[in-house]
Amino acid sequence: MTQHVSLPARTYQGVIGLALALGIAGGWLGIHAYGMFVFELTWTNWPFALMLAVVQCWLSVGVFIVCHDAMHGSLMPGKPRVNGAIGAVLLALYAGFAWKQLRDAHFSHHKLAGRAGDPDFDEHNPDNFRRWYATFFRRYFGWRSILFVHTVVGIYWLVLDIPMIQIVMLYGLPALGSSLQLFYFGTYRPHSHRQGQPFADRHNARSNDFGTFTSLVTCFHFGYHLEHHHRPDVPWWGLPAAKRAGVSKSELTAKVPA
Repeated sequence: MTQHVSLPARTYQGVIGLALALGIAGGWLGIHAYGMFVFELTWTNWPFALMLAVVQCWLSVGVFIVCHDAMHGSLMPGKPRVNGAIGAVLLALYAGFAWKQLRDAHFSHHKLAGRAGDPDFDEHNPDNFRRWYATFFRRYFGWRSILFVHTVVGIYWLVLDIPMIQIVMLYGLPALGSSLQLFYFGTYRPHSHRQGQPFADRHNARSNDFGTFTSLVTCFHFGYHLEHHHRPDVPWWGLPAAKRAGVSKSELTAKVPA
């Protein structure tokens, strides 16, 4: 029996999406501000600092997922300017990324998933995590991001006199960790060409078999990746329901962005 994914009314979906986005981005900015301008790292409180770094890494993943929903218009349905404004601001704060460049690259990923020309895919190393991540990193972390990060670190260290080890632990490591987390759970696992694990359809994607809590902790449900490719209009918080419901064969091409 074919089952369909139902979404709430646009207004209600937008309210939920905006509330969750404010919570995620607000927590992310709050921890960053506290870690840079209030907290003082010592030998006795480093376990607390490490806990902050882990939470900040997870929230950094969440910020990118919010931006991803904005790209698909599922953050605030029917409000492209609001989606664009939120996505542009958060991507700039995340790592100096350009909104239009990343949005266009992501739509190319949906068109060419797991094939040559897909900016998220390394066709020369389709099952090699290290080399594929290096390719992924080079493609997305260009001169603009490098300049942004170096400028921020320079101001914190040389102007505001924040210890470098504190900057590394509470700014650098969470940022790098989140890129690895996003890549592993949201790109490599879903799209890698693993022996004995063929893809179900032309989307060249698979979903993990994690429970809802583990899926949230690992990558804000982005590991339910085949469901996302089938229905990119479903926001991240709706993907568990999409996985439970399944997607009809007729939906396989209905919602892929042009």
